Amino acid sequence: MIREFRDFIAKGNVMDLAVGIIIGAAFTAIVNSLVADIINPVIGLIIGGVDFSNLYWVMSGTVPEGAGLQTARDSGAAVFAYGAFVTAVINFLIIAFVVFLLVKAVNRIKDATMRKEQAVPGAPAGPTQEELLTQIRDLLAARGTGGHPMTPAG
Repeated sequence: MIREFRDFIAKGNVMDLAVGIIIGAAFTAIVNSLVADIINPVIGLIIGGVDFSNLYWVMSGTVPEGAGLQTARDSGAAVFAYGAFVTAVINFLIIAFVVFLLVKAVNRIKDATMRKEQAVPGAPAGPTQEELLTQIRDLLAARGTGGHPMTPAG
């Protein structure tokens, strides 16, 4: 059983997945910083200087006037943190867009590699399907008239 587990872990797919998760976690930190430090301040400026990540609505309890989201949460009040939700949506959209760009780039590289493999310089091109069918037709026609050297002696 331990040997099976070791073989499973050693497979390329599992290792690729582990590397992907680690890089994804590091990438998430970069995206969170991008959203919190660059995008949210710009959006906040557009909507009137409001700190976008601290937008919330108090559902029950009391929160000091002008308190930030963390203070509201620490006070024990039930808060509807829609600013945090919008931030998460922005994070998702950025990550999805970057993944789209990465997949597009990988597909472009993959297509270019396949085109290079298909068009190997100096390699003779084989006959087309039409050429093969024409040769077969001609062989069959010659065989039927007895004028072709492959015709068996009768």
